[in-house]
Amino acid sequence: MARTIAIANQKGGVAKTTSCVALGAAIAETGARVLLVDLDPQASLSYSLGLDPDALENTIHDVFVGRVPVGKTIHQLTECDVVPSNIDLAGAEAYLLTRTGREYALRMALDEIDMHYNFILLDCPPSLGVLTINALTAAHEVVIPLQCEALSHRGVGQLLETISDVQRLTNRDLRVRGILPTMFDPRTQHSREILEDVGRRYSLPVFDPVRKSIRFAEAPRAGKSILRYASSHPGADAYRTIARSLIA
Repeated sequence: MARTIAIANQKGGVAKTTSCVALGAAIAETGARVLLVDLDPQASLSYSLGLDPDALENTIHDVFVGRVPVGKTIHQLTECDVVPSNIDLAGAEAYLLTRTGREYALRMALDEIDMHYNFILLDCPPSLGVLTINALTAAHEVVIPLQCEALSHRGVGQLLETISDVQRLTNRDLRVRGILPTMFDPRTQHSREILEDVGRRYSLPVFDPVRKSIRFAEAPRAGKSILRYASSHPGADAYRTIARSLIA
């Protein structure tokens, strides 16, 4: 059975997708079989790995509305396997709200294929809606990317409240694996203060920070993870280190 890890933070622009793609690629480098699931209607993960969201025949939306099993949506790419998304997924959220057991839709879909993978990583949308609740219900662990600035920091408390509700109601085994500081700039006192405060405030493990770099913005345009786009870059090595921690 695969270990399923949700990459979640309802704040946008905190490098959720970048982290999901990079961690998936880094785990796959070790020889593990990895599946990435794009749960964001903006389809940034799908685009970041070279897929054209507007040209896809089947996506995670079609799984949620019962048109196809999840196995029919998987794309086997160079770095990882991917279940893609597109803008249609925004409609699936409204559909799920009318369904009994809506929180379990993703878990039941993944049960059909998780024996084929060692890790499944879920890229959550920037909200605490039904898609994120599905991810948290399906996951064994949560990694919380945190941009080292005050507004992102504030959102962590709201996410932890939602995680607590999920643990109580739909997934007792869910645990927070840690906070992943992203876009860290060690030259600014603000970044250093946020990094120092976050672990103490929430009593959670904090991974080594990933420093800000233009390479992270360039990689999606090439349809590659940072590990394949700039393999020797410090950012690629930072995600390799975090991946080793997750595997351990």
